[in-house]
Amino acid sequence: MPLFKYTAVRKDGTRYESVRDARDRLGLFSQLRKEGESVLTVSQVGSGFSLMQVWGYLQSVTQTEKITFVRNLSAMIHAGLSLSRALTILERQSSNRKLKSVIATLNEEIRKGSPFYVALSKFPKIFSPLLISMVRAGEETGGLSEALSVVAVQMERMYALGKRVKGALIYPSIVMSVMVGIGVLMLIYVVPTLSSTFRELHVDLPASTAAIIGASDFLVAHTLLAAGMLLAVVALFAALARTKPGKRAIDWAVIHMPIIGTIVVETNAARTARTLSSLLAAGVSALQSLAITKDVIQNSYHREVLAQASGLVEKGFPLSDAFLRHANVYPVLFSEMIAVGEETGQNAAMLLKVAEFYEAEVEQKTKDISTVIEPLLMVFIGGGVGFFALAMITPIYSISGGV
Repeated sequence: MPLFKYTAVRKDGTRYESVRDARDRLGLFSQLRKEGESVLTVSQVGSGFSLMQVWGYLQSVTQTEKITFVRNLSAMIHAGLSLSRALTILERQSSNRKLKSVIATLNEEIRKGSPFYVALSKFPKIFSPLLISMVRAGEETGGLSEALSVVAVQMERMYALGKRVKGALIYPSIVMSVMVGIGVLMLIYVVPTLSSTFRELHVDLPASTAAIIGASDFLVAHTLLAAGMLLAVVALFAALARTKPGKRAIDWAVIHMPIIGTIVVETNAARTARTLSSLLAAGVSALQSLAITKDVIQNSYHREVLAQASGLVEKGFPLSDAFLRHANVYPVLFSEMIAVGEETGQNAAMLLKVAEFYEAEVEQKTKDISTVIEPLLMVFIGGGVGFFALAMITPIYSISGGV
């Protein structure tokens, strides 16, 4: 931990100078205050080094930790605690070293007189634009506790929605990974035994058998090369995915994928509706709400529609117009419900209903996805096993027929 040289006054009034390690200046002040001493001057003179400190830098703040932080902060402020006092308690309760450091910095900024949203904006990788904007709206209207409660619900719903989609894909991913692994093991350890027998007996091999034996020979003779090629393909795909054209292509493939595409479209519709609803209800302008929502949504096609919506709203067009023009990205019902909200002057309330509707749709579809995917997986696995068995058994029948 960093080392600090400081001047302090003891309980009996004597003044002294010393050096002590602490997490930061605020931590040093806290230590000495608990000992009944008053700090006069502080200056950092060096830093120590420890594995725990390195782990603290590498450690990340999970989404559940962020949700817990926001929800507890809302509850404490609602109970009458000052923001600084609430942050102090949350810092002491947190077991995540990185989050503790962040909360300590937030508390220090608050004590200096900075608005809370300004302090949060210093950590853009931890706190989303949605949270920062909601906090700003809450501070300006005097309803910080309510704003934090709303954004906590928003974060929980978005997190749960993402978990449902990912959870629905875990089962097929595991099955496919196991199938590929078993196939590779058979090519390396089982096929060579059969292929040596075929060569000794000079059996004419069908194309399917020759292809499997060729793949087996390559894997056995060049195992490291095959592994390197696989890693190179994965690295190349990851690199391309980070480029704008690559991400664009992946986003297009995802929303046009059978079964999965519908879930992704409805998930983004739910996130868009809930985010816009929260921001508009908090008093954030429509243009700013659209800009923040665009940062929350990941798919580039949905982000493009939100950018167009912002431009149309700025020109005086209804918000629903941009969504109506892109029915393949945002469902028609989404646009129609927004249009109804605009006509009745209940935009935020209608968007909340849209979010709840699509969240329920996604939840039901993710429950049904295993029912749909299981037969497809069985057909795929059966086809693979059947092809392999037929390819390896056909030459054996040829040998039996020639005896």
